[in-house]
Amino acid sequence: MKPVYLVDGVRTPIGSFGGSLAHVRADDLAAHVIAKLLDRHPGLDRERISDVMLGCANQAGEDNRNVARMALLLAGLPEHVPGVTVNRLCASGLEAAVQAARAIRLGDMELCIAGGVESMTRAPWALMKPGEGFSSGSLQSYDTALGWRFPNPRMAQRFPLESMGETAENVAAKYRIAREKQDEFALRSHQRALSAREAGRYRAELLPVTVPGKQPATIDLDEGPRADTSLEKLAKLKPAFREGGSVTAGNSSGLNDGAAAILFASARKAAELGLAPLARIVRRRFRRARHADPPGALRGSRREATPERRERQRGAGVLLPHRADASANQALQILRLHRVPGEESDHPCRTLRVHQRLQVDLVLAPRHPPNSDPAGSPRQRSVRPTRRSPTRPARRPRRAWRGRTCRRAPSARARDARECGLRSCRADVPRRWRRRRR
Repeated sequence: MKPVYLVDGVRTPIGSFGGSLAHVRADDLAAHVIAKLLDRHPGLDRERISDVMLGCANQAGEDNRNVARMALLLAGLPEHVPGVTVNRLCASGLEAAVQAARAIRLGDMELCIAGGVESMTRAPWALMKPGEGFSSGSLQSYDTALGWRFPNPRMAQRFPLESMGETAENVAAKYRIAREKQDEFALRSHQRALSAREAGRYRAELLPVTVPGKQPATIDLDEGPRADTSLEKLAKLKPAFREGGSVTAGNSSGLNDGAAAILFASARKAAELGLAPLARIVRRRFRRARHADPPGALRGSRREATPERRERQRGAGVLLPHRADASANQALQILRLHRVPGEESDHPCRTLRVHQRLQVDLVLAPRHPPNSDPAGSPRQRSVRPTRRSPTRPARRPRRAWRGRTCRRAPSARARDARECGLRSCRADVPRRWRRRRR
């Protein structure tokens, strides 16, 4: 298996539903981040891009018919560069990143762009065609921004066809998560996002978007975090999905618009093109991190919360607890099931110091807390380093280091010695040096 490096990542500001990005098409948002990502590396030949993978959960309007392919053409990439759009609903962008990293690790490609896009504001209404040429009666339309559309009657007989907000109410009722806990988590989410913005944590990845019109405007700030919110204001909000419930517009995930793109490269290609990577994608411990929940019960599965699985997945904390459209109560339930230290304190999320030049958020709560990210797109923030340390410059990926024992099989060591980016690989160490070390 070849090592995979994350070279760079960018995103647009996250616009609220009907907000500043409401007049920008989804394919234009995706094209914007792809073009700007490549502009940040002028020495990179666009002909070398092997593939573009984008996640998109809606795909019912302007993002239909393989939005990844349309976006790369709008971004000016050569016509021979392919594009593919994946859909794992709220984890679509993250799935695109995982597939791109896997393809490079397997040797299928060496340079790939992955990301996601969503414009929930511009999601259209959908109407089924009549079954007969001269139909009569009323017609039913569906809002494609969120929820079920054209459900199968057999599904309705087996499972409750509930919206995300209703499943959040189910979680709150089953695990007795109080409204006050949800509001506290939501407020803490806003406060952390605002403090990160003030500290300049998003400056390296955020791309301004120019909105066309009679008076063009430049958007460079996320619209989700609100500085004027408080526990008192959150407590006054009425339940949004169920009478007498606890899930409100203040402690649930918002409907948003935005896009993100990240650049992956193999070790050989990064060294050849002089690309300074931000991080190396680690595959070990991610083998069994996927799981699904029953319909109507969006939560962290108890099956996944067994001690054995928690120990296996502890090294994959960035990916495992990332939940789809999780509200505050679902985030708290994930923390409880995985017995995260400090789940009732002010610090349910941790920051991990990796090497000395990388600082990565180890996200134990959802990466899109209340009023943050759109459904299918900038989840890539949960798999890319937050920033480089200013005290240590970026370096090219090193060749195999003579020293510690590599964990690979002997045949894999000899085959991948020159392309191995692991500092612990000793595949190219002469035998006499090994004997001397013993």
